[in-house]
Amino acid sequence: MLIYVLLLTVILIALLNGYNFFKKFYTDRKHVEGIHGPPEKFFFGHMYILMADKDEMFTRARKFAKLYYPIYRFSTLYVNIINFLEPDDIELILSSTKHLTKSKIYMFLHNWLGTGLLTSTGAKWHKRRKILTPAFHFSILQQFLNIFNNETVKLVEKLDDECGKIIDVVPPVTNFTLQSIAETAMGLSTIDDSTRKKYKEAIYEIGRIFLSRLEKPWYRINAIYNMSKLAKRESSVIKVLHDFSNNIIAEREKEITSISDHLSTYSKKKRLAMLDLLLSAKHDGADIDHEGIREEVDTFMFEGHDTTSMGISFLLLVLANLQDVQANVLDEILSVLGPNKVPTYDDLQELKYTERCIKETLRLFPSVPLISRYAGEEFVTKTGYTIPKDTVMHVHIFDVHRNEKIYPDPLKFDPDRFLPEIANARHPFAYIPFSAGPRNCIGQRFALMELKTVLCGVLRKFKLEKVDDMNDVEFRPDLVLRPMRDVKVKILPRGLENS
Repeated sequence: MLIYVLLLTVILIALLNGYNFFKKFYTDRKHVEGIHGPPEKFFFGHMYILMADKDEMFTRARKFAKLYYPIYRFSTLYVNIINFLEPDDIELILSSTKHLTKSKIYMFLHNWLGTGLLTSTGAKWHKRRKILTPAFHFSILQQFLNIFNNETVKLVEKLDDECGKIIDVVPPVTNFTLQSIAETAMGLSTIDDSTRKKYKEAIYEIGRIFLSRLEKPWYRINAIYNMSKLAKRESSVIKVLHDFSNNIIAEREKEITSISDHLSTYSKKKRLAMLDLLLSAKHDGADIDHEGIREEVDTFMFEGHDTTSMGISFLLLVLANLQDVQANVLDEILSVLGPNKVPTYDDLQELKYTERCIKETLRLFPSVPLISRYAGEEFVTKTGYTIPKDTVMHVHIFDVHRNEKIYPDPLKFDPDRFLPEIANARHPFAYIPFSAGPRNCIGQRFALMELKTVLCGVLRKFKLEKVDDMNDVEFRPDLVLRPMRDVKVKILPRGLENS
């Protein structure tokens, strides 16, 4: 009898929760119905769009951005998604401490990344951000520069083997960024080729799994998803990724002969890189354990190599397409460094034109094209719409950066858009390749320094020549901005390109 009472109680609670959920959903739906968007189907709303071919997902989003600017809506049986394209509205979201929680799509990454800095919220996010911020202090970045310079030498040697050939620059660049983040943030001196290959393949596969889950609404229910073949595939991929991170942590711990002595004395003398900082925090009794450290290692190994590798790859593509820009960047590098000097931190700060070229590349090719949050409270947009609490909000960085109202002739590559007097006159949330506000990218200075260092090594050694047009690049939906096909560039020895 007791079992039946308990079962009935569970059913009643589930029904009550379901009733409250759908009551709120349809109440909220009335608030947002005035926001236009694509045509809706009876009962199912915009479900047909969210379930359509995922290979078309990226181009569909660009089409909707043009048709429904500055804001548009998707509604399904159970969720309202508001898409933001206007900097004034985006500022309300990203600058506020009320809208810090990432939306449910990030929960699909929890099996892999747990609730690290990218996916956590509330008190846990604040604690992790506080622990990790010192790892990206400029004094730490100065220490990292030696590693960037050494890894650039190795990249140049790899590219030297391909001189005179047309190559896809993504694989060698990804090897460079993966080793760089492993050594700078984790203290791992080398990754063997087999391990690196398995890790990169697993990263690509987890992106595909993420999108497959996103396009099937029933996979948003964990009980259904966990019984699927896709979930089994995800488990095997995540094992590869977690093994990689656990091995990094174990190897670092091994290198520190006595963690207790090392972290209590060494940490007081100098600033620590990321993994040592986490180990130190754990040793000092902070609210982080081994699993928490692995969450952050997973997060930073992914974010610290994948976004940067695509940024460098697109930058090389741009310079191969625009010979005058490439020549100007090289002239500046030679004027600051000469033909052979290894760049210092201060040298990199002098590369003003080069930095503007990097920023313009990240405008056209932002490594993260979209971010998503929950509305932490009800608010009214600058465009005049009421957004209810808990609404899913997508910020389309890619479309903001290519908005002709903000950037005239938006497909034209123009580094002068980032001259101080021009950039300062622009809306502060019209350029957000590293997000903005309290949850901005903690590693943005790290990334800019890495990109500058690579250019100093590559351009003094090689001339890059165009193979494919930069404006013809097609993108596929993924966790980062990823091209549908190879990023092809022809590499010639500098000075011998006309021989």
